[in-house]
Amino acid sequence: MIKRAIEALKNGEFVLVFDSDSRERETDFVIGAEFVTWEHVKTMRREGGGLICLAVEHDFAEKLGLPFLTDVLTYSSKKFEAFKLLKPDDIPYDERSSFSITINHRKTFTGISDRDRALTIRSFAELCKNGCNREEFGKNFRSPGHVPLLIGAKNLVYERVGHTELSLALAKLAGITPVTAICEMLGNNGYSLSYEDAKRFARDMNIVFVEGKEIIKAYKNKIVR
Repeated sequence: MIKRAIEALKNGEFVLVFDSDSRERETDFVIGAEFVTWEHVKTMRREGGGLICLAVEHDFAEKLGLPFLTDVLTYSSKKFEAFKLLKPDDIPYDERSSFSITINHRKTFTGISDRDRALTIRSFAELCKNGCNREEFGKNFRSPGHVPLLIGAKNLVYERVGHTELSLALAKLAGITPVTAICEMLGNNGYSLSYEDAKRFARDMNIVFVEGKEIIKAYKNKIVR
């Protein structure tokens, strides 16, 4: 299944990625950000229902000077006490959050429409693909916005195994720009979509379904840190 997932991502198609029973127990839509159209955003919004985010390789984030949001809040807590009170030190499935800032492309209107978010997502991937120039970043994007950025761990799945790292590892295996659009799949019962229902959806929609452990095994077998 991992070979099919790699091929699908390389071809600009969706892949569904289940992390594990020991973590979030969630399935995310994953697609290479450089391929995203407004129709893809619509699909994630309607069929996924979770937060549509951009996972960004750690090296790209460093080149652009992107911080982790927790670091921004810690620094700002010296002035704003509420940030100190809101410290995310009790995440049940992880030690830290991968969230960075939120962005909109400067040519968007509100930034939230499918077309606006697609422009932001695709343009950010193009920026990273073309060298991560900071001046171009500031010229073309504003913050806050409607597309949250997630920074991948420096060593990806060797260090952390969230959907951020799993999707970026899969992108690297596929040989595409390691910036991915991801979105959690939610169920109709108020919780995340179950593993069984996610697999059924993948089968019905002819989308490749892959588990995190398959991505981790393939990445560790083919890529050295």
